[in-house]
Amino acid sequence: MKICYFIQTHKNPEQIYRLVRTIKRSSPTAGIVIGHDFTSCSLDITPLQDLEDIHLLKIEFRAIRGDFSLLQPYLMAIDWLVETKFEFDWLVYLSGQDYLTQASSDFETFLATTDYDGFIRYWDVFSPQSPWRKEKALRRYYYQYYRLPDSMQVVLESISKIIKSLKLEKVVPMQFFLTYGSLIGFQSRSHPFNENFKCYGGSQWHTLSRRCFEYLREFIKNHPELVIYYKKTVVPDESFVQSILVNSQKFNLCNDNKQYFDNHQQPGGHARILTTEDYVTLINGNFYFARKFDLERNSQILDQLDAKIFQNC
Repeated sequence: MKICYFIQTHKNPEQIYRLVRTIKRSSPTAGIVIGHDFTSCSLDITPLQDLEDIHLLKIEFRAIRGDFSLLQPYLMAIDWLVETKFEFDWLVYLSGQDYLTQASSDFETFLATTDYDGFIRYWDVFSPQSPWRKEKALRRYYYQYYRLPDSMQVVLESISKIIKSLKLEKVVPMQFFLTYGSLIGFQSRSHPFNENFKCYGGSQWHTLSRRCFEYLREFIKNHPELVIYYKKTVVPDESFVQSILVNSQKFNLCNDNKQYFDNHQQPGGHARILTTEDYVTLINGNFYFARKFDLERNSQILDQLDAKIFQNC
């Protein structure tokens, strides 16, 4: 059995190198594809040339948080893997600020014995189990948005405040979504969701068997209208894959992506930067990865995790 890691990155080359080396040290046969946003900074993988099966996928467009462009590198990687006939059994989707909490060889052993087809966090956005308010789900996925220049954000914020102060939300058909830029939306007259295709939400990061991601790729090819629709939603990376896979009812999906993060009381939904104070939690949890880490701000926690991961190597 072989695992392929797709690591989506946009900054901190030294941290990327460290993550790759940590994976390969305990799992030498793993394949790694780095999808790097070259509009943010350059990435030279020459420092990794002593390692086998490392590949660089150049992303030459800006991946914008909250936009479909943030998910596009993952979909490009799936196409690349299929078209190059890359041999592997599981695809792990990580960011450049993720890190292992257990040896990657332990994760391989876990996947080799599981009955699940995928590990992906998901929920029906209107169910009692959803952590989102109904209004949040509606605003994200039942409106179609248009992105205006960033210079318009201050103006839109002022208009939004006036509408709220005058309690005109039910009269004014526009929806302002300013967390991720200058976005104006209108409730969609035609959306893809119904009893047979519910709207699901979840986490962007996940692990899928080859059968899952091949189905995902084929579904996307056969339903371009769904891509067109999701491109005008907000934060599609937290719904698009879940909605396709869960609605298919073809897979035994574990509602746990085996990744730890903490975004409690964090502005804009960002995951908190983890530190040495989180070490005990990180090494005792039922997960294999965690985020976010920042090598420049706190390298000691990565040193601690390395010592734990490689103690028997």
